Formats: sequence, structure tokens, C-alpha cells
Amino acid sequence: MEESIGLISAPPKANWKDYLALCKPKVVLLMLLTVFVGAFIATPAWPDLMKLNLALLGIGACAASGAAINHMIDHRLDAKMARTKHRPIPQGLVTPLQGLMFALILASLGLSLLWYRVNPTTAWLTLSSLIGYAVIYTLFLKRATPQNITIGGLAGAMPPLLGWTAMTGQIEPNALLLVLIIFAWTPPHFWALALHRKDEYKQANIPMLPVTHGEHYTRVHIGLYSLLLFAATLMPFVSGMCGLVYLTGVLLLNSRQLWMVKQLFKTTDTQAP
Repeated sequence: MEESIGLISAPPKANWKDYLALCKPKVVLLMLLTVFVGAFIATPAWPDLMKLNLALLGIGACAASGAAINHMIDHRLDAKMARTKHRPIPQGLVTPLQGLMFALILASLGLSLLWYRVNPTTAWLTLSSLIGYAVIYTLFLKRATPQNITIGGLAGAMPPLLGWTAMTGQIEPNALLLVLIIFAWTPPHFWALALHRKDEYKQANIPMLPVTHGEHYTRVHIGLYSLLLFAATLMPFVSGMCGLVYLTGVLLLNSRQLWMVKQLFKTTDTQAP
């Protein structure tokens, strides 16, 4: 009875900062940076800044919506983990129902903005990404398979494609190369975190790769996906989409990535990544 009342009543201490935290603003800003990059690469000249700003607002609202739904679905798991136990819903600052309603408002506003002021293609792709992350990954894959982040990572890799289609209205091969780069980057990034938080994921009964297959197996997969990332980042240069400045940058960044992978195999310290 008390739980049902809590779902409906508004906690008196909730404020705008709590709702902002539901949006995972740092993650959303990182996603919008890749939207920005996709938009600029898609246009040979200077992009339509009005359309770009509207696209950033719409995609950002939908990304924040997905983050809020993730908070709502995972609030019981979040309460068990040191990294997430201070989030607004586990702390009782925002109820799950309030989080869901907030997410639906953001999604409605964001999708409407994309549909009417950007283009329907970007709106549909953004909706697909939102469903992929907030529903398919968070509700099902995260609890079902140790390859959850690999499969679910596709939704998080969509932003550069969204920036591209916002400017052109078309899905083109070079835009998919940008998606491939983010897709290849996500698993080694997240598995490094999972190594560090292995015991917490185990306690929460989340089948992350270090929990189900051990730390060495996870390190091997981080190495393999880092090689895939290396290959993926070379493709824009090979296709002629980017030039020598880009090639120099990715070679330096990949050298750093592979050095960190090497360090990861030389130590059992899970904070090494």
C-alpha cells in the first residue's frame, strides 16, 4: 500500500536538479557531440545551423528520455550498486512513475520537433534508437546475456547517423561507417568499467562478461574489440570521407587505446583501464 502511494505522490524534496540527473546530462552531451560531427561531415559546405540546432534539441530530448526510462526500470538494481545508489529514484527523490512521465514528455517533445522541423527520417531513426536502448537493452538484454552491451550498443551508436540524416534526410554508407566506429568503441569502454565493478554486478545479478566468463576472458574481448575499433576508425580515410589530419588523429588515439589494453593484461588491477 505504501509503495503504491509512493508511486503517485510527489516527494516534497524533489527539484529540477533531480530531474536533470535522470537525463544523464554528461552522457547526452557526449552523444550530441557525435551528432554534431555527423552533421558537419554530411555537408560539404557549412550546415544549416537552424536545422542543426533543432536536431540537437530533438535528439537530446529523446536521449534524455531514454536515460530517464533507464533510471526508472533499473532503480531497484541501482540501489544495490555503489556507482548508482545515489541516483534520484533509489534515493526516493523522484518516484518511478514520475520518472516515466518525465521521460514520455521529453520523448514526445523531441520526436515532434524532429518530425515537423527536421525530417521524418531522423525522427524514425531516433525513435528506433530510443526503443533499442530504453526497452530492448535496459528491459531485456541487460538481464539476459553477457553480450548485452555488444547487442545493445547499436542503439548508442546511432547519434552520428542522426546528425547525418538531419542534414541530408538520407542514410548513406559513409554515415554507417560512423555508426560502426561508435559500435566498436562501446564494448571495450564498458567492459573496462564492468571489470572495475564486477562484484557489484554480481551482487545485482547482472550477467556482465566479467561475472559470467571471468576477468581474463573479458580482457581478451577488450583487446579484440580494440583491434576492431582500430580497423573501423581507418575506414573513413580509406573511403575518402576524411583526410590525413583525421588519419593522424586516429592513429594517435588507437596507439593510446592499444597501450592501455597492453597495460590491462600486465596487471590484475581492475582500475587499470
